[in-house]
Amino acid sequence: MQLQRFIDALKADLTAVAELGDESTATAAGRLVVTLQASVGLRLLDALSEAALELNDKLPAGHVEVRLTGQDPELVYVSDEPEAPAAAADEAYTARITLRLPENLKGEVEKAAAREGVSVNTYIVRALSRSSTSAPTQQSGNRLTGYARG
Repeated sequence: MQLQRFIDALKADLTAVAELGDESTATAAGRLVVTLQASVGLRLLDALSEAALELNDKLPAGHVEVRLTGQDPELVYVSDEPEAPAAAADEAYTARITLRLPENLKGEVEKAAAREGVSVNTYIVRALSRSSTSAPTQQSGNRLTGYARG
């Protein structure tokens, strides 16, 4: 969105109103227009930011951001769901397993998937992917090993 055309339109409106008065009024209005130009741009950005915040409250997922490209703002929708790494064509859900779970654990998995807004299958695949890519931790319990001097 180009803010400059809105600023130019406002400048033209102020100039047209100033021309209704005498020469000193037109001169004062011209100075005022130049002075207000930067301020008007900032106020328009403030209005866009407020609009984005109001939209965010109404969106079921994700949020809207105001990003600047040069001096021109851009409204961008950002999904809250992290992008899953693209699976290779041969990895795309071709394997199938049967999993037996205790009923209470199944219920907890279903609740967690619903909270994230994904299917149970997607939730389990993500959980397995996270756990298989994280570094394994080794626990040694309460045993101490090594040498001591007395």
